[in-house]
Amino acid sequence: MQGRVASLPTSLFFLSAMPRPIHATIRLDALRNNHDVARGQSGAARAWCVVKANAYGHGLAAAVEAWHDKADGFALLDLDEAVRLRESGVRQPILLLEGPFEPADLLAIAEHELTPVIHHADQVDMLLSAGLPYRLPIYLKANTGMNRLGLTAAQWRPALARLQASGQIGRITLMTHFADADGARGVAWQMERFDALCAGTSLPRSMANSAALLRYPETHANWVRPGIMLYGSSPFPALKSAADIGLMPVMTLRSQIIGVQDLQPGDAVGYGCNFTADKPMRIGVVACGYADGYPRHAPTGTPINVGGRMTRTVGRVSMDMLAADLTDLPQAGVGTPVVLWGEGCPADDVATAAGTVSYELFCALAPRVPVSVVD
Repeated sequence: MQGRVASLPTSLFFLSAMPRPIHATIRLDALRNNHDVARGQSGAARAWCVVKANAYGHGLAAAVEAWHDKADGFALLDLDEAVRLRESGVRQPILLLEGPFEPADLLAIAEHELTPVIHHADQVDMLLSAGLPYRLPIYLKANTGMNRLGLTAAQWRPALARLQASGQIGRITLMTHFADADGARGVAWQMERFDALCAGTSLPRSMANSAALLRYPETHANWVRPGIMLYGSSPFPALKSAADIGLMPVMTLRSQIIGVQDLQPGDAVGYGCNFTADKPMRIGVVACGYADGYPRHAPTGTPINVGGRMTRTVGRVSMDMLAADLTDLPQAGVGTPVVLWGEGCPADDVATAAGTVSYELFCALAPRVPVSVVD
């Protein structure tokens, strides 16, 4: 056998095995419902379905399948993904939210009839020197206080004048993004700045994200850009729940209890021993951890659904496991189904308990978690 690797029996590869009991489901009917809710709120405005970050972790293909006959347009970041959408047969407008990064991008953008967002002066120069084969529609983005992307007030009018004078530029839509549409400051201060920049033009505008779409009808203008609400979460869960808005959860992460421990007062749970029982308790070990995308920083008390009843997590989240309090769930044991977030356990509630947002939960779902798309 020296110098050779012993071969394994061929039959080994045909043995059936129980997969680890964790999986996520993506509901197409929920995607369609949530789109209908967004469109019902948008009035006469058209709506971009924002599908960046792999449709907020839900799968670009699933989102496009659900909205192929509903969406007015799709908005995303990655040029390669936009090209794939075109080549797959998507005919609606496609908006590139960060625009081109280099001159070669503009040729692909023109070839596939995409609409880039132009948000800094270098992109204006790049666009006007590209020698494009036809008049390219663009979005011109203003920085009205978000201080992320967008032309400043000083840059705005010279850039707009150059673009309007160019024979290479088609329809121009004016765009900004709100910093606190879901919070106390609101949008009026940015609306005032944007109105001043747009004064004297009759060009179409796009402003509203999910929060503004729901809270501020005056922001709807010509195009709205719903994102998180399409995936079943509230953009302001402290003010109004997703269910109150009429949204349905799209992603549900499920697992099972794989072990049970009986605790006595003084017994600790998990790494760091940061949870200690103060009474007799039962805890269930769930096959889900931070390597599956569950937030490691979720504290004791994070809501979790076990066997159809709500309870709480206890102790620190491990790589592959976490613990749930079964003390008041005598019927629960090994094999009992668990919902980490989704149907029966709102993602917004889990995210709030963990000090984050549902966006992060969805986008962090790990590749090792099997995903099923259901209608």
